Amino acid sequence: MRTTFQHLVHKGPSFIGMLHVYLRLMALVMLGAGLIHWARILGADTWRGLMFQDMPTEWQSAVVFFAVLDLIAAIGLWLLASWGTVIWLFRSLCQVVMHTIFSDIFGRRPYEIAFYMGAIAVYLILLYLSERFSSDGQTQS
Repeated sequence: MRTTFQHLVHKGPSFIGMLHVYLRLMALVMLGAGLIHWARILGADTWRGLMFQDMPTEWQSAVVFFAVLDLIAAIGLWLLASWGTVIWLFRSLCQVVMHTIFSDIFGRRPYEIAFYMGAIAVYLILLYLSERFSSDGQTQS
C-alpha cells in the first residue's frame, strides 16, 4: 500500500490542529520573552550587562515596547484570536527590523532574526495548508 500526501492528510492530524498547537507554542515563547523584558524593567535581569536605568533611551524604549507587546501577543495567540496573530507578526517583524536596519543602535542578532523569520515561515505554511485542505482532506477550490 502506497502512502501518498492525500492519504496522510486524510488519516493524519489536521493542519488546522497543527496550526493551533503551533500558535500555542508561540504563545509560550512570547510569554517567556515578555517575562524576561519585565524582569529587565524591574531590575532582576540585565541586558548586555546594563541595568534598565543605565541603558540608553533607545534600548529602554525597545525593552518596554516588547515587554508590553509580547504579553499581549501571548494572550492573543493562546486564545487563537486573529488579533493575537497580527500582534505577534507585527512584533516579530519589528524585532527583525530592529536588528537589521537599526543594527548600529541595537546590534546585529542573526540567530534571533533567523528564528523569527523561520517562525513566520512555518506559520504561513501551516496557514496555507490548513486553508488548502478542509477537515475531510478534500482540496479546496
